[in-house]
Amino acid sequence: MTPEEIVGRLESGMTLGIGGWGSRRKPMALVRALLRSPVTDLTVVAYGGPDVGLLAAAGKIRTLVTAFVTLDSIPLEPHFRAARERGGAFDLVELDEAMLLQGLTAAAQRLPFLPVRAGLGSDVLRVNPGLRTVTSPYEDGEELVAVPALRLDAALVHLNRADHRGNGQYLGPDPYFDDLFCEAAEAAYVSCERLVAPGEPARHAAPQTLLVSRHSVTGVTQTPKGAHFTSCAPDYGRDEPFQQAYATAAADPAAWEAFRRRFLSGDEEDYHLAVQAWHKEQR
Repeated sequence: MTPEEIVGRLESGMTLGIGGWGSRRKPMALVRALLRSPVTDLTVVAYGGPDVGLLAAAGKIRTLVTAFVTLDSIPLEPHFRAARERGGAFDLVELDEAMLLQGLTAAAQRLPFLPVRAGLGSDVLRVNPGLRTVTSPYEDGEELVAVPALRLDAALVHLNRADHRGNGQYLGPDPYFDDLFCEAAEAAYVSCERLVAPGEPARHAAPQTLLVSRHSVTGVTQTPKGAHFTSCAPDYGRDEPFQQAYATAAADPAAWEAFRRRFLSGDEEDYHLAVQAWHKEQR
């Protein structure tokens, strides 16, 4: 598929899961295609980074379910910060990192909830009064948080390699739960750095790198540098200078409009050409 064909399957009002972690291996080509679409009013579930920031800046988020929204080397994503300081931009469901993991796992296993100790003794239960606790039915009688399943209408993830059947492979240091996002979703779409022949990934890396299986994937698209400006190790690292330019522009409405016109007003090829031109200007 193309990114546009994938986004054409999405509808306003959906619950959308986005894989990756902070500013690492985010499906940014698909996010940029989503920015160009009329789709809006989304519930977004993510370990958030610039994916969340861009969708928030575009006014496409109704509800955000997240444990954090960060650019890693910049602790707080600037568009997310601005939206929260402004107030009223979208509803926020803030979960502990492990609670988000359990919610995705429950959805992947088609369970209504899973128990977890994470969140007990913290303000997570105070800021999310809808969360419930359960008591262990066994002799210990321990009280646990009952994390509801995070069922997704669709999921977007980015991997290093994939075949046309939907088998996806990560080659970096961390899977970032992309498999759970796919399995928790009614439809899952994988963008990848390179489409390869079936069977090729297993010949070049360990079997455990074959993270995403075709049974949970609806469509695949090849998007070279499709995670930019986030990292996609070992294919490339995070584009720190460009990320800093993004964050600087986000702090000023006029600067952001200029950034948006230059880098986000065209298609994916226009984006990469504009980024290349910008880097030449910095020399």
